[in-house]
Amino acid sequence: MGKIKTHKAAAKRFRVTAGGKVKIFHAQHRHNLGLKTAKRKRNLRKGAILSTSMTPAVRTLIQK
Repeated sequence: MGKIKTHKAAAKRFRVTAGGKVKIFHAQHRHNLGLKTAKRKRNLRKGAILSTSMTPAVRTLIQK
């Protein structure tokens, strides 16, 4: 039986933590930063955990 290839676009955007959760990085932190408040930009720098309902779909794409 064939194997599922890793979805390279998803592999660049998501990481799997040691506990098996999927870590994501926030969007909207590349340009037009002068319009955003310091608090908003600071929060966009931090990673976040993907919701539990989306985790199985992403883990299938990235094969981890």
